[in-house]
Amino acid sequence: MTNPDAGCCTPGRKVTVRPEKPQIIERFGKPLDREDMIYIPGGSFRMGAGEEEGYPQDGEGPVRVVTVDSFLIDPVSVTNASFCEFVDQTGYITDAEQLGWSFVFHLLVSDKSAETVMGSVPQAPWWLAVPGADWRHPEGPDSVIDARMNHPVVHVSYRDALAYCSWAGKRLPTEAEWEYAARGGLESKKYPWGDELKPDGKHRFNIWQGEFPMRNTAGDGYVGTAPVRAYSPNGFGLYNMSGNVWEWCSDWFTERRSGNHNPAGPEIGMVKVMKGGSYLCHDSYCNRYRIAARSSNTPESSTGNIGFRCVADKGYSNRR
Repeated sequence: MTNPDAGCCTPGRKVTVRPEKPQIIERFGKPLDREDMIYIPGGSFRMGAGEEEGYPQDGEGPVRVVTVDSFLIDPVSVTNASFCEFVDQTGYITDAEQLGWSFVFHLLVSDKSAETVMGSVPQAPWWLAVPGADWRHPEGPDSVIDARMNHPVVHVSYRDALAYCSWAGKRLPTEAEWEYAARGGLESKKYPWGDELKPDGKHRFNIWQGEFPMRNTAGDGYVGTAPVRAYSPNGFGLYNMSGNVWEWCSDWFTERRSGNHNPAGPEIGMVKVMKGGSYLCHDSYCNRYRIAARSSNTPESSTGNIGFRCVADKGYSNRR
């Protein structure tokens, strides 16, 4: 297994002129939709991974005991359908739309869109800067999401995710909350279901199958994103906490993490934490689909494999 730079998982923008922000997000009377959120009882867990399993430069270790208070979490990442409702009600324009382009994996770009590519990422040439790529057009302007409304929304920046949370009356999870929830009550396991990559020979999540980055056999059923309820949920009833899309967390990224009770990361930083890996992760290149694995990106960056899910402070839920 090679030891790539975390930024290659999701390339970041270097924006010299930031889009106009913040946009004013009014809630338009939207009710706090917590009926389907899952109650996660507070508790302590072993967070992180040792050097023999993880990437030391990512700050995965040392393994330490962390305690989080109770909270609510969405069972799935935010879907295209939910994000469409948000945009329809608020008129919100994402960073990718304002800037006019976003990063798309090369095998997903059509021949027509390939003619307009602005460039690629030097250390990861499989990432192409495609004009017109955004959440409505994930692979470029000639692609649509009509048949993918139950897939996770992608090409959303951290700032886009915050805007959605503001409208929905929710927030992004801290990294500790995310990892605690992803473990589903299991202790020190690699994946939401245990330590085996394919229990009983069955695929449990959406990652790369084949030879990265040129051939994806889709052995797990998908080349790009999968529906948000694909595969079985973890012990807490949460879907796709590993693979499918990276998910934004609220913490600024640091390699030296501190705090053992509701840690929230440093007060300032340059890049935000992302967790979970994506449909592009492969052990031959990057096995950051493990629960303890982590990556980061700048708040205005967007790609075809970054999404998010929401949490809320402890309150009413129909699942206790």
